[in-house]
Amino acid sequence: MIDATIDRPMADSVVPGAERVGSSLIKNRLVQTGGLLLLLLSLLALSAPWLTRANILHRPLEQDPNGLDQDGMPWSPNRTYLLGTDNVGRDVLSRVVYGTRISLTIGTAAMLTAALIGVAMGLVSGFYGGKLDLLLMRLTEMNLAIPAILLAIAFAGLMDGKIIHLHPASLPWHFLDLQLNRGMVSLFLIIGFVCWPGMVRVIRAQVLAVKEREFVQAARVLGASDVRIICRHILPNIMPTVIVLAAMSTANTILLEAGLGYLGIGVPPPAPSWGSMIAEGQPYFIAAPAIVIAPGAAIVITVLAFNLLGQGLQEVLDPRDKQ
Repeated sequence: MIDATIDRPMADSVVPGAERVGSSLIKNRLVQTGGLLLLLLSLLALSAPWLTRANILHRPLEQDPNGLDQDGMPWSPNRTYLLGTDNVGRDVLSRVVYGTRISLTIGTAAMLTAALIGVAMGLVSGFYGGKLDLLLMRLTEMNLAIPAILLAIAFAGLMDGKIIHLHPASLPWHFLDLQLNRGMVSLFLIIGFVCWPGMVRVIRAQVLAVKEREFVQAARVLGASDVRIICRHILPNIMPTVIVLAAMSTANTILLEAGLGYLGIGVPPPAPSWGSMIAEGQPYFIAAPAIVIAPGAAIVITVLAFNLLGQGLQEVLDPRDKQ
């Protein structure tokens, strides 16, 4: 009886009905455009291995014997290489397609990492307040004061094969040793750890507003625990904000991954990262501009798709914005 009474105030929630949300999402042009672009990019990334086996795409990591002209320069776009070749004779189109797999994977995983940290800290800070809120917000502001790219570079500099011993050095154990290597896993963890502060302040503000609503007060009076109030009443009501932040944060994580790749501290070569492709092709921009333009256009399209999707989701999921 108590559970039913506690859950009933959720009718006052700001979360729109599922049917109305689905209908609004389908009709929203920003969601349509961003979702279509992301769908095409995802299908292209997923089908890349099949396209390679079908000899539609060249292998992205292998140098083609005919990939350079007689002067040792990259080919311009032609029938064999639709976007030309890079400075060592690899197909640019193939590397851009495979770079989509890397960027989408790292960007999405980094967004989930940042969202997990940011939502957890925002919920705790806004719900409990007091000294804990003060401590968490000062920590957040300290991280916001340092540019994310600088923090990411500092963390990436540690990924040089060093071994961290998670036990006293006097003990002859090795199963607790952690080796820091550059790769996709370490990269999305780094990006996630530097992108969470931007979410904390927004989530905290939402929690401060929702926790004063009547249904939350009713649940508290009826004896609901803090965990139940957070998980059953507050979190569902801030999920629209979380979803919008997640979509827009993915665009930032992809940009940050490309920036790290351009600086040479992203995914190790010869992996086809968009940022590293731009850096490698920059000296050949005059002779073969497609080496730089193709991955640059891929970054712009992907970031634009996530921003359009995020803006459309905000129009649909945020009633106040819609009004």
